[in-house]
Amino acid sequence: MNYAIIVAAGKSERMGPEVDKAFLSLGTKPVLAYSLTAFDRCPDIDGIILVVRKDRVDAARGLIQIYSCAKVKKIVAGGSQRQQSVLNGIEALSDDDVNIVAVHDGARPCITPELISETIKAAKAHGSGVAAVKITDTVKSVDAHMNVDKTIDRTKLWAVQTPQTFKLDLLMKAFAVVKKKKAVVTDEASAVELISGKVKLVPSMLSNIKITTPEDLSLAAAFLKI
Repeated sequence: MNYAIIVAAGKSERMGPEVDKAFLSLGTKPVLAYSLTAFDRCPDIDGIILVVRKDRVDAARGLIQIYSCAKVKKIVAGGSQRQQSVLNGIEALSDDDVNIVAVHDGARPCITPELISETIKAAKAHGSGVAAVKITDTVKSVDAHMNVDKTIDRTKLWAVQTPQTFKLDLLMKAFAVVKKKKAVVTDEASAVELISGKVKLVPSMLSNIKITTPEDLSLAAAFLKI
């Protein structure tokens, strides 16, 4: 079976104090609703584990009912860091038949069922499938005073997004090492890299943005045409 862990337990610090970006309005729906419905509609997803802030569990339960997200099997509270939230989601998987897990940021509302399926296809074939876009801008390395140190060759540079999809045994092995080493990782691919696991990139779209600032809401609305 293929499961998704949708993580929406962040602090939303760049949005301002007391703001939970996953529940901000985007058009007529909360940001999180777009990600949930995309995974719910994806034919390659069998179940969803939703990870939210502890104080948002009841709100998440209501959102699921309103938008009829039937594939959500559990809602669990997240941790203080993203990696702990993902681990909480992994530990909530109770079905022994789960072999593929797609981890997605709940604050990426422009995700499509088609991209989800592509990452699952890659994970089945290679063990991993991570959504990413090729960097087209010129990239500079700078010193502490914002003076350019050098220009970095962009031909091999990609910006990773989510979903980040893996065979469950590979992801569990990676997070066991993260926990043992008390390492800090910002995404699941980094955890897999710690154990020298293969990370296969899947071409994504620039529209698959993550909501981090108020301006991103307007941009996402334009991409979604709402």
